[in-house]
Amino acid sequence: MGLFDKLKQGLKKTHENIFNKLDNLVNAKSDIDDDFLDNLEEILLSSDVGVNTSEKIIQNLKERVKEEKYQRTDQLKAILRDELKKVFITGNEQKKDPFKVEKKPYVIIVVGVNGVGKTTSIGKLAYNYKNAGYSVLIGAADTFRAAANEQLETWAKRSGTEIIQLAQGSDPSAVVYNTIQSGIAKGYDVVIIDTAGRLHTKINLMEELGKINRVIQKQIPEGPDEVFLVLDATTGQNGMVQAREFSNSIPLTGLILTKLDGTAKGGIVLKISNEMKIPVKYIGVGEQIDDLQVFDKESFVHALLED
Repeated sequence: MGLFDKLKQGLKKTHENIFNKLDNLVNAKSDIDDDFLDNLEEILLSSDVGVNTSEKIIQNLKERVKEEKYQRTDQLKAILRDELKKVFITGNEQKKDPFKVEKKPYVIIVVGVNGVGKTTSIGKLAYNYKNAGYSVLIGAADTFRAAANEQLETWAKRSGTEIIQLAQGSDPSAVVYNTIQSGIAKGYDVVIIDTAGRLHTKINLMEELGKINRVIQKQIPEGPDEVFLVLDATTGQNGMVQAREFSNSIPLTGLILTKLDGTAKGGIVLKISNEMKIPVKYIGVGEQIDDLQVFDKESFVHALLED
């Protein structure tokens, strides 16, 4: 199965939610009038695109319909496709090779609440960098859950990468310090840091992530190079809350969206990217090690709207 087929398969539920309703709407009405646009907004809202983002899309559509003299609903898909693409903040699509690193060690912090697929995403990221010919070191700084380290160790083995971990309950910053030190001393190309996914007290979370950031910057003043937030697409609006919490704690450079194959509400991708102004960098459309895809808005919108 090719990459686009995998993406289409992964977005099947969201596609059916949007495409089928849109198709019914187009067949039921031949003119693009206010009633039609109201119904279209309802379809976007039912896929978790969100009120503000949906309103923005509908407003832009209204202006284009007026300016470009569109009248028939069968002409709508082309302009809707354009407007959905505009919603996304530019991410990896500017890079010819998203897994190419210009400096070493290239330091990536991965954050996210427990259960979103953070550990799995780190394993898949490591696999992709390893596949691109780089040496990869993973720092297991989620020291609060024994299961997290075991999982990470399994993924490190599967991806053929190295891992640094300390005993459960150790100071996460100590793991980060050791990992960065080892990354520099042994000349690793890419260093990926896992972090604890607890949101039970925001103060602890902020302090811990701030501390991890400072530990990295003491050894690499311009680091980290990326801070990825992993979000579970099936959580819908809750993903927006998580994005806000984490961006208050540490500057986020991109999103990794997991479990898109399990939801009919993949529209949350548009909402978070548009409202938080954070680019979507990768999406998870399955359980296999090669199921982390570089996000491409052209393919994403095509998979949503085309039959």
